[in-house]
Amino acid sequence: MSYTIALFLVLLGTLCSFIYFFRTLTTNKNDRKLPPGPAPLPIIGNLHMLGKLPHQSLHHLAKKFGPIMSINLGYVPTIVVSSPEAVELFLKVHDIVFAGRPKLQTSDYITFGAKGMAFTQYGSYWRTVRKWCILHLLSASKVESFAPVRKAEMVSLVESVRTMAAKGETLNLSQQVGKVVEVIMSRVIFGRCFDDEIEFRPLIEETMYLAGVFNLSDYVPFLAPLDLQGIKTRLKRIGNGLHAFFEKLIDEHERGSKNIEEQKSYTDFFHVMVSLLNRPMNPNEENPYIIGRENIKAIMVDMVAASFDTTTTSIEWTLSELLRHPRVMAGLQQELETVVGRNRMVEESDLPKLTYLDMVIKESFRLHPVAPLLVPHESTEDITVNGYVIPKMSRILVNTWSMGRDHNVWSDNAEEFIPERFEDSSIDLRGHHFQLIPFGSGRRGCPGMQLGLTNMRLIIAQLVHCFDWELPDAILPNELDMTEKFGITLPRANHLVAKPTFRLVG
Repeated sequence: MSYTIALFLVLLGTLCSFIYFFRTLTTNKNDRKLPPGPAPLPIIGNLHMLGKLPHQSLHHLAKKFGPIMSINLGYVPTIVVSSPEAVELFLKVHDIVFAGRPKLQTSDYITFGAKGMAFTQYGSYWRTVRKWCILHLLSASKVESFAPVRKAEMVSLVESVRTMAAKGETLNLSQQVGKVVEVIMSRVIFGRCFDDEIEFRPLIEETMYLAGVFNLSDYVPFLAPLDLQGIKTRLKRIGNGLHAFFEKLIDEHERGSKNIEEQKSYTDFFHVMVSLLNRPMNPNEENPYIIGRENIKAIMVDMVAASFDTTTTSIEWTLSELLRHPRVMAGLQQELETVVGRNRMVEESDLPKLTYLDMVIKESFRLHPVAPLLVPHESTEDITVNGYVIPKMSRILVNTWSMGRDHNVWSDNAEEFIPERFEDSSIDLRGHHFQLIPFGSGRRGCPGMQLGLTNMRLIIAQLVHCFDWELPDAILPNELDMTEKFGITLPRANHLVAKPTFRLVG
């Protein structure tokens, strides 16, 4: 019976596919000039062209078809944008039209029907949730209030690495960085650490991977019941794990047994969000939306996933590039010695003076953007951009990875890691300069940039200032493996390991 159903679905899909492509062909003849792009196959469109690293495959295709390129991902018309000028049209000039989000199977299971912030449709619900997240977690004043948490964890980090250095041990930097980011953000978001009481981080890592996978069920809906990639099964497992985790925390909160480890100088984000439970979102509306548990859980998943994985990945790549380029490492250590000295750790008050560190981080973001294709946008109406028709409900992929390697913007040495290219440059990371938008731009730009950058700058500065680093097994800097692993973020395929030597005096 299952074979018969599968065969029927395939035949039905084939028929629908030919109807779809016939209609597309007819429509395009009626003066609808779509952006150029490769010819699609029936049913799957151009999905077969994405490969294991879609951002790289799309980069090479854009060289042939241009910075505004049209492809079909299954039945979904998709526009790939890969130049600063083109991105400005989509995320600034016509930002309101492209502020939508596509409906994805991932958001159904992981954020309980897209009830968080990242994948929620543009509108009043999204605006209110975004306002809450900024006010209670991401604003400048809130970020500053978390400084004691960061300072305590920096002391712990340095002592831990110093102990390993004294033993002459090699350190898994990926794990160490991931742990310190997790602890900082757990204390900030939940007011506590979870230690090993629950396998929480693996759930988040799997979430970020599945959020970036090109899921056949999203693009060829009639194949969704077959779950050919096994993604739905994995999503259910992750969704159940996150559901159980947050249900337990909400229950504890309602019983008044939050197990707070210390007297905090701030109110953690989870406490604030749970205090809104069963309350109207906008009380002045005639029929206000009532905040339920699924809303709270979805918002928490978004905040945790964004803060854990993106910061860790960015630090990993920056340290990798520093290890590959001893000249840059020496230059950064020299700046730190000048500003901080060799007899103490880096303080947050030192960060604004570390201009070379900022150049290093910008260059790292250029070559290793936080999200190589950003979070996908969706057009909310038919629109013409640069002479091309963009149909309603088209998916928009912004290839920031490709933009960072654009020779027209960054010269012939675009593939090289040279922080000095940002010396005396006005380019910042706030989404105003479209050459470099690792946090996106416009209405759907990431509001957590300041919190992420503060953690990132402090951890990198601390590790580089307090320790010298040597690659293990006599690996030469230019031999360091820099293979990428695709997801909604772009982590290293293999962990970064190095041998530390404590370098402070006293």
